[in-house]
Amino acid sequence: MAQTQPPVVDPDLLAILACPESHQPLALADSALLARLNGAISKGNLENVGGAAVTEPLEHALVRQDQRIAYPVRDRIPVLLVDEGLPVPSA
Repeated sequence: MAQTQPPVVDPDLLAILACPESHQPLALADSALLARLNGAISKGNLENVGGAAVTEPLEHALVRQDQRIAYPVRDRIPVLLVDEGLPVPSA
């Protein structure tokens, strides 16, 4: 019998989460957005809002409604701190 993986972020929790800065709703980042973020990280071109270089690739992220800032999800826990926000590279 195959086991199903639990969702990255509980759907009930995701429904109430919002960007800590703009209060916009958040959604799980799709694979294309994760690829753009991870591409910038691998090139050493991504700093978080707080100015720290991001060096670890992302497995999951939450992106705010305007698609300008993403927040990492680490060990199934959304990191919703303004300084940890990641500017989304343009496509």
